[in-house]
Amino acid sequence: MPGNDFVFGIPYGTRDFLPQEATEKRNVENSLMRIFRQWGYDEVVTPVIEYLTTMTVGNGRYLEPHMFKFFDKNNETLALRYEMTTPIARLVSSRMRDETFPLKLAYISNVFRYEQAQAGRQCEFNQGGVELIGSSSVAADAEVIALAIESIKAAGLKDFQVCLGQVDFISGMMRQLQLDEQRQARVTLALEQHDLVALARIVDDMELSPAAKDAMKKVPTLHGKDDVLQEAYAIVLNEQGRRALDNLSEIYRLLQKYGVAEYVCFDLGVIRSLNYYTGMVFEAYAPGLGYPVCGGGRYDRLLSDFGNASPATGFALGIERLLLARARQSGQDEVSEKAYYIAYAHDKLHDALVKAQELRQMGNVCETAFLPQTKQRAEEYRAAKGYKELIYIS
Repeated sequence: MPGNDFVFGIPYGTRDFLPQEATEKRNVENSLMRIFRQWGYDEVVTPVIEYLTTMTVGNGRYLEPHMFKFFDKNNETLALRYEMTTPIARLVSSRMRDETFPLKLAYISNVFRYEQAQAGRQCEFNQGGVELIGSSSVAADAEVIALAIESIKAAGLKDFQVCLGQVDFISGMMRQLQLDEQRQARVTLALEQHDLVALARIVDDMELSPAAKDAMKKVPTLHGKDDVLQEAYAIVLNEQGRRALDNLSEIYRLLQKYGVAEYVCFDLGVIRSLNYYTGMVFEAYAPGLGYPVCGGGRYDRLLSDFGNASPATGFALGIERLLLARARQSGQDEVSEKAYYIAYAHDKLHDALVKAQELRQMGNVCETAFLPQTKQRAEEYRAAKGYKELIYIS
């Protein structure tokens, strides 16, 4: 018979949320959905289970080892959703093709992937985000970045930075240097992992001119404000790279109009790990966390893989990461205050219920005793449960 450690445990990479933690999580989720709606995004909900063939569309089979997979009774291979962009692309392509575009969709959902579990990084975690589908404009990219910033602020973070890059800048350099697919994959992985030593080793092994090698090694150091773009223009190798930099310049000008440019820096070494990105990409970091609290970008080819070609852009925020970063900044929002515990003497239940309804209608959090109590017992219970004030009806 299994021991109690197994019976009462939970699977690796999952967690329980105790009452205060669950309240904080729900408050953040409500804040995010409120601001998504204010910006014109409608909520959608997709199944937690998808066909494996759906979840690997656009991403390549390399994601499959990181997915939770199983079979249904018809022997079809299913998977728990790895992220939310692909299920929403499937939803739009199958059930929303005749809607008026652009579509502005939002979600709060749990997703699953095999990870080395640690604080802020679990196998089951929660995301909130948006997808803006049907516009290829710079204004659409600027909107999702600005909304991401306002969402992070609404979640209670004060100190964070958004790093903005462009996939075409790096892919343009690799194309100009005629790197084969295998070498492109190695360079991309080194950039994803921010491993400058590995990048230098890979580049040094290539048959490139000294100038080309220096340009490739310099990519991950191109991090900062406006002056970084000027450095990038000086080393760009082709028209594709120049257009990418022009795109970032236009986005940044719009972010200045939104009043959020102070949170943004350029980082031309940013490469998002999902391989469907086609244009601008960004990640948001908070001090003390070694991984982003938010990430997103433009993905103009994913929906065509579902037979419904349409440009798109969006982002996802990690709920647990936001909570962890907020707690470390000691700037988290107040949890809904437990205001009143209502207790009563014999035959006063009716009066207590009337009082509780009155207080709840005014927006207060209150709890009513189920049985008569002495005032002393009621005060002990109030203190133990963390209610601010006792109302005793005698």
